[in-house]
Amino acid sequence: MHFDLIKKDEKSSARAGVLHTDHGDIETPIFMPVGTAGSVKGVHQKELKEDVEAQIILGNTYHLFLRPGTEVLEAAGGLHKFINWDRPILTDSGGYQVYSLSGSRNIIEEGVKFQSHVDGSYHFFSPERAIDIQRSIGADIIMAFDECTPYPCEYTYAKESMKMTHRWLQRCFDQMDRTEPLYGHQQALFPIVQGSTYKDLRIESAETIAKFDSIGNAIGGLSVGEPDEELYAMTELVTSILPQDKPRYLMGVGTPVNILEGIALGVDMFDCVMPSRNARHGMLFTSEGIINIKNKKWEKDFSPIDPNGASYVDQYYSKAYLRHLLRAKENLAIQIATQHNLAFYLWLVKEARKRILDGTFTEWKAQMVPKLGNRL
Repeated sequence: MHFDLIKKDEKSSARAGVLHTDHGDIETPIFMPVGTAGSVKGVHQKELKEDVEAQIILGNTYHLFLRPGTEVLEAAGGLHKFINWDRPILTDSGGYQVYSLSGSRNIIEEGVKFQSHVDGSYHFFSPERAIDIQRSIGADIIMAFDECTPYPCEYTYAKESMKMTHRWLQRCFDQMDRTEPLYGHQQALFPIVQGSTYKDLRIESAETIAKFDSIGNAIGGLSVGEPDEELYAMTELVTSILPQDKPRYLMGVGTPVNILEGIALGVDMFDCVMPSRNARHGMLFTSEGIINIKNKKWEKDFSPIDPNGASYVDQYYSKAYLRHLLRAKENLAIQIATQHNLAFYLWLVKEARKRILDGTFTEWKAQMVPKLGNRL
């Protein structure tokens, strides 16, 4: 696995590259649909490949560990075969669940004890255990076990948490060295920069992570409630330190505007549940702005969902029809809306890449950002 940096934008820090994996190439910048438990909700794998044109999807270690479990995944030959997906997969280590399960977990130096949201049973994740589970899952890119601090966060806590994340990172790499992939393809471990919104901590963490010389690096602990200004400031700071010849993954981000701003700051990879989660509630992201399809104004609007859209559903179905399906609680509504949003996100990063390559990214971004945040 390796990364080729193809071109840098002359007016920003935007980059176009290719991450080569055993399950195929990933053209960056890229958005990765979230398939938490082995499924991107509401979308068949066939549609993900052929219509949405997803080059890589995500799985979640915590959720896959609970259901279906590593025994099933190993018997199936790994997650790729279990879900019939022959393109790259990235797995989150479960560190974000440490953050989100704040009411039912206990963090110690050895790892984290947590209570399952499924049946209330107790489990323990250590850095070593997180690596072993991700070996069983078989993702191409696996994440280091870390603690994602909340926002706001006291400086002392943020610093202690960051130091522990660094100690856990060393243990993750040691466990990688002691183990081998189970399914015949390479797995790359991405470290995660932490430090909340404190500049000195982010600098220290980015410098520490860079020394591990991994195939790629991630920026965590953002998009947890901080203002966009803080998100962008921390991202810019970290990307100025992380190696230029390695892909940068900004975890859990975000809105279409966040993604374009992140690309301009030198980020290569993004993921977020927003396009699929919001789709289930009738919020559509389009090239002209944001639509709440439940609003009455769309009741007799028989125009395409997005006339400029990349997905066939944009041309095949009207706003009025989708509104009707949602109000009637038809399952097809979730499929159409999710497929549209994901296709739009993939179109957005693909178009950004095209603009970086032809030298028009900055001008195009300046035109797109005001439209993307507009409520229609």
